[in-house]
Amino acid sequence: VEKLIGRMVKWLKPGGHIFIRESCSHQSGDSKRKVNPTNYREPRFCTKVFKECHSYDQEGNSFELSLVTFKCIGAYVKSKRNQICWLWEKVKCTEDKGFQRFLDNVQYKSTGILRYERVFGEGYVSTGGFETTKEFVDKLDLKAGQKVLDVGCGIGGGDFYMAETYDVHVLGIDLSINMVSFAIERAIGRSCSVEFEVADCTTKEYAENTFDVIYCRDTILHIQDKPALFRNFFKWLKPGGKVLISDYCRSPGTPSEEFAAYIKQRGYDLHDVKTYGKMLEDAGFHDVVAEDRTDQFLRVLERELGETEKNKEAFLADFTQEDYDDIVNGWSAKLKRSSAGEQKWGLFIATK
Repeated sequence: VEKLIGRMVKWLKPGGHIFIRESCSHQSGDSKRKVNPTNYREPRFCTKVFKECHSYDQEGNSFELSLVTFKCIGAYVKSKRNQICWLWEKVKCTEDKGFQRFLDNVQYKSTGILRYERVFGEGYVSTGGFETTKEFVDKLDLKAGQKVLDVGCGIGGGDFYMAETYDVHVLGIDLSINMVSFAIERAIGRSCSVEFEVADCTTKEYAENTFDVIYCRDTILHIQDKPALFRNFFKWLKPGGKVLISDYCRSPGTPSEEFAAYIKQRGYDLHDVKTYGKMLEDAGFHDVVAEDRTDQFLRVLERELGETEKNKEAFLADFTQEDYDDIVNGWSAKLKRSSAGEQKWGLFIATK
């Protein structure tokens, strides 16, 4: 496979595309062949091979493949839910994929995702895991057949919950290739209507009045131009549709030097809860609810940290001491910032 892809990249012109469709993990369809020479690989295998492929021209320029989109194309057809497609573009290695590369190579490496999941619970990489997901989703009064867009879907736990509990159709998008890889693999074999795609919510376009609900958990802190994104949310929602967001916030006023350095180092764009709600109003939303949920955030952090420390031996059986220290130190730092009133956590619900 590596040799084949290497040749394909050499044949391709810069700016050209490679489209791949593969049956992953197991055979498609209901009829199983007694003799089947096919290799059914995990989606992560194909993604990794393509990401790591390089070629060189006669001038010594280095080229690689940049992922345009990656999704399960059989999301609504049970017999084809293991069919995955990738669209890649040949680009110069010097071209900057910036934030996506940071997510996949630093913040959300595969091991990092799995250790977050150990803390948050199976299928989840956001604060409170299933507990907060159930509480927040239940506020949306979802109806069977509605369409939900999950922006920053992570590894899909919330999407599976919405689809299986309320019989809605969910499209989960995330900029992290690693996150979507895990989500797609976990969608294989499920009977609910969930689809995942690697996409940048700041550049992605959907038709007006497409979705009944837009759901977003602890993601928009990464987005610098929130007003533009909220205007898009408003456009993409149907009249009467709702948006639900949980996100990191900060207290009003000037942050301390230490907290300001943390915000800069992480590349976050944080606002106080009231300002966040005002941005939603300015985008056209009404009945905006902007709640400071920092007290709940503190309770959840304390519980997650306590469980991690209590189960240290089991954690270290699957992860390294460095992984354990990163989680414990990270959660302790969040507790300190939030207890001091600097770091906040907000819940926002608004209607079009």
